[in-house]
Amino acid sequence: MKNIIITGTSRGIGLELALKFAQNGHRVLALSRKVSHKLLGHPNITCLQADISVAGDLEEISDFLQSSWKHADALIHNAGALVSKPFAELTFQDFENMYKVNVFAVAMLTQKVLPFLQNGSHVVTISSMGGIQGSMKFPGLTAYSSSKGAVITLSEVLAEEYKAQGISFNTLAIGSVQTEMLAEAFPGYLAPLSAYEMADYIYDFTLNGNKYYNGKVLQVSSTTP
Repeated sequence: MKNIIITGTSRGIGLELALKFAQNGHRVLALSRKVSHKLLGHPNITCLQADISVAGDLEEISDFLQSSWKHADALIHNAGALVSKPFAELTFQDFENMYKVNVFAVAMLTQKVLPFLQNGSHVVTISSMGGIQGSMKFPGLTAYSSSKGAVITLSEVLAEEYKAQGISFNTLAIGSVQTEMLAEAFPGYLAPLSAYEMADYIYDFTLNGNKYYNGKVLQVSSTTP
């Protein structure tokens, strides 16, 4: 049994990940601003209603780990925000909100969880193909794609900083998956992969990927977008 922390578990990939880990006997700390009724009542899932971009909520997560789990085996940064509008219409607040959730919250939550990670632990960040240098880019996703690029570099640096402790950091830059967020960015587009199918891949990678990779960015995409 592993202790797995997952953010953004109210819907989509995060929800499917929480269920898959729990159904396979692992303990899950599910973090989201809204709690899905599908997770409530499962003996292996603890739901914390938390906004990881808020300092007070991060303290509650740390308090739970200190009082209950004592250690964590994996942290999956899955939560994300998206704004789609022409660059000329983006406001300072648009950029601030995007980076607050997609970058700063990832960094700050990692700080809170690090004292509970041990040799062999794995931190997996879910990024996007839009954040990969040289990949196809799409109008309207300036703030989103640039934030996803920033979090890739963050993970690479942390892998170097914590390799002596045996804590691995890897990023999965995923392509199109049929989620609510994809529908917001590309209305009417149908992705070839479901949230359940992508969760299946991330599940295996979280448990085994750090045996082969550290500080890497893996492109998990069959189509673009």
